[in-house]
Amino acid sequence: MSDPAKVRRHAERVRELVASVVRSQIKDPRLGMITITDARITADLRDATVFYTVLGDAVAQADTAAALESAKGLLRSTVGKALGLRHSPTLTFVLDDVQDQVKHIDDLLAAARNADAEVQRLAARAEYAGEPQPYRVDDETDEADEATDADETPRGGEAR
Repeated sequence: MSDPAKVRRHAERVRELVASVVRSQIKDPRLGMITITDARITADLRDATVFYTVLGDAVAQADTAAALESAKGLLRSTVGKALGLRHSPTLTFVLDDVQDQVKHIDDLLAAARNADAEVQRLAARAEYAGEPQPYRVDDETDEADEATDADETPRGGEAR
């Protein structure tokens, strides 16, 4: 196994190299507004996964994926030469849908915020369902208990 720091350095270098080659050497018209966001490489330095985002709709994303697949040989040879490894890592391109997930989470948070505001609005004008004093209070039994307590005499030290 390789050193994790070395693997991270190689992954960062793969990301930089792929971004540079995509920007300068690939002239495929199907290639859209692409950003290479991340690259990960296995510990044996044989397989690299490159994450990218594309500005546009599903058609632009599909065209960009096809352009990257067709340029995979050029990208792999450039990465292999630049890294100086015995074996050039195979490249796999994965569409990074972070922006879609962020939008979905923002929508969920907005819906939760609206639901909380509605609950607060309903709670502000809510009233209790029962009587103001829900417990039974017997005024007569309290008075009777006090009267019997006063009639009893203390037993301590008194003659019978």
